[in-house]
Amino acid sequence: MKLSVTLVFLYWLIILPVMAKEPALPAGLDKDNSNEPDLPAGFTIKKSALPEVHNDEPALPSGLNSAPAPALLEIPSVKNDAKSLLGSSTDVKLPFALSGFWEARGGTRIVNDAHERSTSISETRLQLELEKNFRAASFNLTTDLIYDNVANNHRIDLDTGRGWIDLRNANLTFSPTGFMDIKAGRQILTWGTGDLLFINDLFPKDWNAFFIGRDVEYLKAPSDTFKTSLFSDLANLDIAYTPEFDADRFIDGRRISFFAPQLGAIAGRNAIVHSNKPNDGELALRLYRNLGSYEAAVYFYDGHWKSPGGFDSVNGLALFPKLRVTGSSIRGPLGKGIGNIEVGYYDSRDDSSGNNTFINNSEFRLLAGYEQEIDKNLTLGTQYYLEHIVDYNTYLRSLPTGLSARDENRHLLTVRLTQLTHNQNVTWSVFSYYSPSDADFYLRPKVNYRVDDHWTTELGGNMFGGKNVHTFFGQFQDNSNVYLALRYGF
Repeated sequence: MKLSVTLVFLYWLIILPVMAKEPALPAGLDKDNSNEPDLPAGFTIKKSALPEVHNDEPALPSGLNSAPAPALLEIPSVKNDAKSLLGSSTDVKLPFALSGFWEARGGTRIVNDAHERSTSISETRLQLELEKNFRAASFNLTTDLIYDNVANNHRIDLDTGRGWIDLRNANLTFSPTGFMDIKAGRQILTWGTGDLLFINDLFPKDWNAFFIGRDVEYLKAPSDTFKTSLFSDLANLDIAYTPEFDADRFIDGRRISFFAPQLGAIAGRNAIVHSNKPNDGELALRLYRNLGSYEAAVYFYDGHWKSPGGFDSVNGLALFPKLRVTGSSIRGPLGKGIGNIEVGYYDSRDDSSGNNTFINNSEFRLLAGYEQEIDKNLTLGTQYYLEHIVDYNTYLRSLPTGLSARDENRHLLTVRLTQLTHNQNVTWSVFSYYSPSDADFYLRPKVNYRVDDHWTTELGGNMFGGKNVHTFFGQFQDNSNVYLALRYGF
């Protein structure tokens, strides 16, 4: 386990219980004048003030907040404190805030896949989120305990999320000065303006979770990061330093079949991808401010391609070449809705000339989006996305015979349609991707029903298709699936 996570666990197991213990009362004050018996030690209700929290960051883009509108992090559970969990008739309160959920989720492929199990997802998980606030700091620990019936191996790997435990958060947050916040440890970070599309968000994603039907919150994987936020009247600056590179939880054949260029065919559990992951650090910067009613930001990243962007033909290992990204975004009112534009230049530093077939070329990426409520409780969101390969002619000349060439410009269109019915307790939504250049698509339909403040159920699917098996979405067509979920939140 990485050093930062280990230190936080030691803090939780050793230091926190000591700090949470109540000191003895002065003589004469340990009993009241009533005839009621004393409460057992540790059951006295105490309220602690929350630390000062800065709130001058620009609002998150649509799809990243907790509102019932279309969301990147749609979390249907309703979280209450420990007192609600134990019942309203008790005065017992834990020395920390406790929330979470229990969930069961199952799904099946709707087409035959020769390289994967017909069951796409079959798991139950218990998420426990513990939060303790002190006068000058707060501590957060979020852990998922999982039984996964599809996985072949249950050995714990916190980097890939495999095994019976997934550590989502384990961090300390404190403010050493009035203009600085620090958050250190395992955390989930989100930047940029895209709705399920990412340019300047170079934090790890879990593509397996996204494609098999887990809740969309699990698309975001955790980072072991030291994040510093500096605030001023001119602009605000986020600095996120990750001492050891955190890769995407990428498609490797264990759960999702894919097109393997080296084989020239679809592969899965018969050809698991093994990688050579670098162990150096990565740095991400975001400088942002409000310009009237608009939110503007510039970004910088220095690290590696988050999913494998190269291949070692000698050792047969996937590689994560060096990558440097600069970009910017703006988001704000446009007509009757909200518009956004985001750009980024991907400098593939291990192949600056573009003549290495086995390393990704540099790219220019563009995203433009718009969202509007077109009727009561009916919201429409659209996006256009472009990937332009730099030094494309050099790329074509170096391409080995028999390998399928990528298009110089990959165009992608998305549409999200969301309808709320039954007093906003039922959410009907569909998110669609379509690439006219690749001639492939990906559909995410679902209906979510909030039964009450605790129970929710969801029915959804992931549908892939395309003209060719080597395009991004076309390669996943044998992974099309439907799923059903039941969740109890507390």
